[in-house]
Amino acid sequence: MSEKSIPDPKEVQKEFEDFVKQRFGNAVQVFSHAMNTQAKASKEDHSEPSSPELNFSMKPKDVKEYLDDYVIGQDQAKKALSIAVCDHYNHVIETLQNPTQSIEYAKQNVLILGPTGVGKTYLVRKIADLIGVPFVKADATRFSETGYVGANVDDLIRDLVTQAGGDTQKAEYGIVYLDEVDKLASDGPSTTRDVTGRGVQFGLLRLMEDAEIDLRSGNDMQSQIQAMLDFQKGDGGKKRIVRTANILFVVSGAFSGLEEIIQKRLHQKDIGFRRTSSTQGLSQEELFAEASTEDLIAFGFEPEFVGRLPIRVHCHHLKVEHLLKILKEARGSITKQYQRAFQAYGIEMDFTEASLEEIARLAHSQKTGARALMTVCEKVLRDFKYELPSSLIRSFSVTESLVKDPASGLYALLSSQKTEVDPEVREEIEQVFTEYFSQYGITISFRDEAIAALSLEAKNRSMGMAELGHELLESYEHGMHLIQKTSGPSHFTLDEAFVHNPKEYLEELIKKAFQKPQGITQEKIH
Repeated sequence: MSEKSIPDPKEVQKEFEDFVKQRFGNAVQVFSHAMNTQAKASKEDHSEPSSPELNFSMKPKDVKEYLDDYVIGQDQAKKALSIAVCDHYNHVIETLQNPTQSIEYAKQNVLILGPTGVGKTYLVRKIADLIGVPFVKADATRFSETGYVGANVDDLIRDLVTQAGGDTQKAEYGIVYLDEVDKLASDGPSTTRDVTGRGVQFGLLRLMEDAEIDLRSGNDMQSQIQAMLDFQKGDGGKKRIVRTANILFVVSGAFSGLEEIIQKRLHQKDIGFRRTSSTQGLSQEELFAEASTEDLIAFGFEPEFVGRLPIRVHCHHLKVEHLLKILKEARGSITKQYQRAFQAYGIEMDFTEASLEEIARLAHSQKTGARALMTVCEKVLRDFKYELPSSLIRSFSVTESLVKDPASGLYALLSSQKTEVDPEVREEIEQVFTEYFSQYGITISFRDEAIAALSLEAKNRSMGMAELGHELLESYEHGMHLIQKTSGPSHFTLDEAFVHNPKEYLEELIKKAFQKPQGITQEKIH
């Protein structure tokens, strides 16, 4: 078979999906994994794989200091993660340097307990950035047991290869982060198959040790099509395998209800030792710090699954002072993002201390952690981002009163627009436009806001004044001739509307010229 006669895999996949939909409607769905990376890599598999480069020589304190720049608080979680990451990648380096030796090692997979918006995902992502390894994040609710409707947990490894640019060896030292893993907990022993809970747990525990994942899934239609096409090309006999032995797995979840299980166990322990219970007043964070394997099994996890997660850390709720510190000190602070957004329009903005405190207070009341900071800032500054780029405002401060009443703050700001323009800029503007109008026997003058608006428009569009003038007056020639033929006004005063809507402004000038009584030759039209 010639290469030209081989159909495109995506076309074959599309035809198959159309057939299934016509035959079964929405009752059957086809789940497939992208083949771009597989197709690309199948061409590269003819050459011998090269050893992946992985440079890691950091100490736990180095990792934590790096994380401190991005995540405020969560010191215990950062310490535990830093140690686990260093242990894991030191072992990986040792394995690479001594490939023939069998090195005993307990893999440092991590379980993070904590509410939403406290920085769990951000911590793991920044660690991956620091080390320079591929990173994949997914929600546990996406998966089902192999063979059922839903994604297969093996797809996590295939996604990791995609993030590694098709480099399977690089993917073997990546990080897989699975959120909402608490949703996989079952209600207890069951005689029926549980495709969304226990079954997925068993699928994951296989990955978290040392599994070999075939990138061409037997349950993935696109993978089967790709395998068929590769076979026709003579490439079908070579499997692409990824080993998971050196992939670091981090799972997390809010684990609502686990604190009650921990509380009950601790209370029973206190009674057993005939002590007055001291656990009743413990916070969720304090209880999570006491979480044991027994508690996690009682929550609904399989013992084997829990055993694959030896490192357990907890993240605490963010208080107002934490949110304030994030606004002021975090390298990826939302305040810096807003400042960059306004700077793109030539507008300088800053936040007063009182405004940051008010933003932190409002965000804390939403109980969604650091994510609420974006929600609050967007609500406060949305109309500012819409209005100010087209205004004359070049700087402003976000104050406490502005945060509490954004509409009044914006109105006051727009009402106080300054129209001062550099004298040299004013002279250039007047020269360009005066010369144009004078050829039609028309004299003009400018309102201050028109001068300021022209200056701002030229700056925002990075244009010279002559170029801007040519563009604004491009359609004025015919209109000027019409005005010239009338015995109406020969002097006009241009205002800001001319800059923003030049065509509509010309139509208004023509209309007024023809409406004026005959014999009047000098008049300003405002």
